[in-house]
This record gives sequence, C-alpha cells and structure tokens, in this order.
Amino acid sequence: MDQSTQMILGLFLGIAVLIFLSMKTKIHTFIALIIAALITGLVGGASVTTTLESITTGFGKTLSNSGIIIGLGVMMGIVLEKSGAAQRIAMTFIKLFGKNKEEWALGLTGYLVSIPVFSDSGLVILTPIAKALSKLTGKSVAALGLALATGLQLTHVFVPPTPGPLTVAGIFDIDVGAMILTGVITTIPPFIVSMLYCKWLNKKLYFTESEDGLTIEKGEYRSDLIKSIDDVSTIYNESELPSSFLSFAPIIVPIILIFLNSLANFLEWEGAAIPFINLIGSPIVALIIGTLLSIYGLGKGMDRKEVLNHMEDSTKAVGMIMLITGAGGSLGAVVRDSGVGDALGQAVLNTHIPALLIPFVIAALMRIALGSATVALTTAATLTAPLVVTLGMNPLLGAMATCAGGVSFSYFNDSGFWVFNGLYGLKDIKDQFWAKTMISFIGSGVALLTVFIMSFFL
Repeated sequence: MDQSTQMILGLFLGIAVLIFLSMKTKIHTFIALIIAALITGLVGGASVTTTLESITTGFGKTLSNSGIIIGLGVMMGIVLEKSGAAQRIAMTFIKLFGKNKEEWALGLTGYLVSIPVFSDSGLVILTPIAKALSKLTGKSVAALGLALATGLQLTHVFVPPTPGPLTVAGIFDIDVGAMILTGVITTIPPFIVSMLYCKWLNKKLYFTESEDGLTIEKGEYRSDLIKSIDDVSTIYNESELPSSFLSFAPIIVPIILIFLNSLANFLEWEGAAIPFINLIGSPIVALIIGTLLSIYGLGKGMDRKEVLNHMEDSTKAVGMIMLITGAGGSLGAVVRDSGVGDALGQAVLNTHIPALLIPFVIAALMRIALGSATVALTTAATLTAPLVVTLGMNPLLGAMATCAGGVSFSYFNDSGFWVFNGLYGLKDIKDQFWAKTMISFIGSGVALLTVFIMSFFL
C-alpha cells in the first residue's frame, strides 16, 4: 500500500469510527471527534508525537478564533430572550409587512433573531407569536411555524456569530465581516423560495390550535377562514415590550461595526481613525459593544443578580459546543499536518467532480449521519480547507458550499426536527417530511445553486 492510499484509508476509517461512535454508542461527539483524529493520524502514517501535537494545537487555535465570540453571542442572546426583545422584533416585522404576509414577517424575524440566539431556543421563544397569528388570521400554524423555523435555520447555518459558520470562517481563514456579508447574500434566494413554499404549505398542512390552546389538530383547508391580521397589538401588550430601537441595536450595531472594519481593510483606507475602526470593528470588541447595549438597554428592568444568573445559565449550554468546535479543529490539524489533506486533494482531482460539490457533499453526509448542523459544518470545513489551494477553490465559496450542505436533511436524528414537530403537533411521518425535511432540501438545493452562480463572478 502506497503512502497516499494509507493516508486516505486513515481518514475514511477515522470518519467511519466518528459516525459509529456518535450514532451507536454512549460516547459523546466531542470524544468521538478526538478518537477520529487519533485514528486518522496514526493509521495514516503520522507519528504518535505529531498526531498528539496536532490535536492539542488544532484545538487551541480553533477556539482562539471563535471561543470568545461564541461566548459573547450567547450572553447577548439570553438578554434578548428574557427581556422580550425577540417578541418586539417579531411585532415590528409583522407591522412592517402588513396584510397577508405573516410568513414573510415570521421568516425575517427568525432570520434576525437567530444571529445571537440559538435556533432551537429562538423557535421556542417565538412559537407563541406564530400560534397567535394562526388564531387571528385562520392560517395553518404549521406553515407559519415553518416560516419562522426556516428563518432561524438559515442564519444559524450561514451567518456568524453562531458557532457553525463562525467555525467555518476560522477554518477557511475568512474575514468574519466577509463571511457575514456573503452568508446574507447566499441565503436571500433560499429564503425567498422557502417563504413561497410555506405559503403553499398552508393549504396542504392545515393545522390549527384548539380553543383551549392545549392541542394542535389537523383539519381541512377552508379559504373562508383565512383573513389578514389588522391589529397585531392583540398578540402582546406592546407597552410591556422594549422599544424597537433597543431591541434591534444589540444585533445591528455589531454587524455595522464589523462591516465598517472589513470595508476599511478592503479599500485600504488610511488616516488617524483607522486604528480606532480596526478596534471597534474587530468581532470581539463589536460583540462586547452589542452585549453591553443589551445589558444596559434591554436589561435595565432586571437587577444585577438576575442578569448575571441568566448569563451564567447561557454559558453552561455553550460549553459543549465549544468542546465540539475545538475537537473539530483537532481533526483538521491532523488532516493538515499529516499530509492527508494533500493526498485527499489529489484523489479528488482525479475524480473530476466540481470542487464546490466536495464540501457540500461532506457536510450533507455528516448532517445525515449525525444530525447536528454545527458538527457537519465543522467536519466538512476541516476536511475541505486543506484542499483549497490544490483545487483552486475560492475560500468564501467553499465556505458557502459547506454551509449549504449543513442545511440539508433535517430528519430523525436532528434535535430541531423534533422540537418543531412537538411544538406544532406534527405526528404523522408524512406531514413531518413535508414540513421540516422538505424545507431543508429546498434551502440546501437553492443555496448550492446560488453558490454555483456566484462562482461565475468570484
């Protein structure tokens, strides 16, 4: 067996063990990733010392790029959740879009809220709004909820500072501002197509909440029940919610600062203000500013102990995500340092498949196998990044193709799949497929097509 074959065998064996341990044993994905990294390096021919050094340095380097930002994003998100800012954002978009556009309003609400708030949490927080809109308009609560879930999922997978795309940006060595901008552009077509699908689904999956609000039942679509919402103030007492300015500011201000810094670097601006722009526009400082805005703007109705308790609770949940992210970096370092990446790149070149399909397929397969979009993105980026130069791939496009694969195949082993079905009363497998699974196919396919179109211009 030649050396290249041995390297590729080590990689495939490592990935196979990762999938088996994650799906069939009690071993957590974090430990499974470390074991996979060990197998990849040792079976691939690297020495014990080289493999162990790659694991530790890869873990540290990955978290040095993303750990602080993930922590700050989670802290900011919990304040948005507890203060009612997420509800205010939803109310604002519903008023903005007007009559008979509730799907678009909920989709855009989810799209914005999921930037600092994890998608499953955002779905739980905002589901009461979707149910209230269903009662007021007569539309299917399942279709409205799916529009909300789709907006949440797209930014969760494509737009930093959520852990998955942030890790992808770090592994591909992409400026965070460029990742945000490209992620937003890439998600516009799938967002539009998905909202049109949700409007169509209103007739196919007509679910409404019972009068007592305890159950959700499936019925026959009746056009005479559908009406446009005229007074959104009936959903919540708006006087108890924070203002639109305070609700949007913690999300919008950091994004503007990061964009400004990226623009200054891209256009090579000069002047005394550039160091200051570089400072406030760095992702860490921009997220600190956003977090402070949320604490002192939205959290002014909470006492110090309450705010600190909420933040401590939020960081407990993110600890395992950071471990998985770091372990993904360990696997990536082993792939890079052992030469497996170069061997895999040469093997891929010999197959003559389009380069952008490689990260997409890897991410999609990992999503099928493990269910977690974050793990799928981390693994696909880890395996693809070393091939960028060999394949002549634009790193930004490679990152977007990776994210497109991570959207796909929401099914039985995806926690978000079950959260959605439980919240919206979908018990039949066929109904579940037409909702969360089908929308993941649509989002993934349209996003990949968008990336291929972008490749003609980048």
